[in-house]
Formats: sequence, C-alpha cells, structure tokens
Amino acid sequence: MRLLEGVASVADVGEFVATVSDVAEETETTVQAFDARYVVSELHLRRAVELADRAFERGENVARDRAVEILLYAAGRRQIDDALAMGVSPGETPVVVLADGESEDAAVERLRERLDFEPEETLGDYDESLVREFFDVSDAELATVDGDAESLVCERVALLNVEK
Repeated sequence: MRLLEGVASVADVGEFVATVSDVAEETETTVQAFDARYVVSELHLRRAVELADRAFERGENVARDRAVEILLYAAGRRQIDDALAMGVSPGETPVVVLADGESEDAAVERLRERLDFEPEETLGDYDESLVREFFDVSDAELATVDGDAESLVCERVALLNVEK
C-alpha cells in the first residue's frame, strides 16, 4: 500500500474521480481518494484494506469494486452514499490517496502528474470534531482510551464486519 498525501484543487469532483479511476485502470491498481480530515492515521487505512480484502475472500463484500469496499470499511459504513462523505469535495481539499497493488508506485506517479495536487503531509492532521461526529465518538469513549481517537476509529472499522 502506498499513500499520496497533499492538498488537491478540485474544480469538479466527477473529473477528479474519473482521473483516479483512469489511473487505477491503466495501472491495474486499486486507488481510492479520501478527504484527509476524516482519516486518523495510516493504520486506519491499512485496517480498512485488510478487512475489505477479507470480505472479498469470504464472499461477504458489499461492493463489487475493491476501492469502494475499502472506502466502506474506512468509513465504518455499509451504505455507499454514507461512506462517500469521506471522499473529496470541490475546492482546496486535504487528501490522502491510497494505491494498493503490484503497480502502486506507477499509480502514485501518474496521480502526481494528472491531479492538481500540492504534496503535503495530511495524515495525522485530521479534524477531531469532524471525526468524532462522523464516527459517533462520545466524550466518555474518548476519555476511556485517554483521547486516542485512532483506537476508536479503528474499532469502528473492525466492527463494521461484525455488524453485517
């Protein structure tokens, strides 16, 4: 798994998604873009990839597309429309793009060339209030884990499989 972090200038979400899809198809690599404000860590995305792959292996996947299944797990949601909130939005958006497969290096290079993208560290710079609301993290839960939002989000990702 390779991650591309930065700030994207997204004039048209459809065009951005089409570019990501084209690169995925050309490189035969799974590629999924996230609004970095929702992603608490690299572990968050690694866990989503592992669980999505396990769902496909077991025939328990909801989505036909691996990238969408990864998005569902990362969001902790079974409904694609709900999970799309973690996707990019128009304007200047902090993003993290996941590339996973045999040609992930080539995919990352093509994305750098084709997207209006300024490389910048975005992981670990999530929006705490946005994450807490999106993943329904209460004050009591956060206090229980000494403010470790990463643990709670990764738990939500893992619980998605149980909730099926």
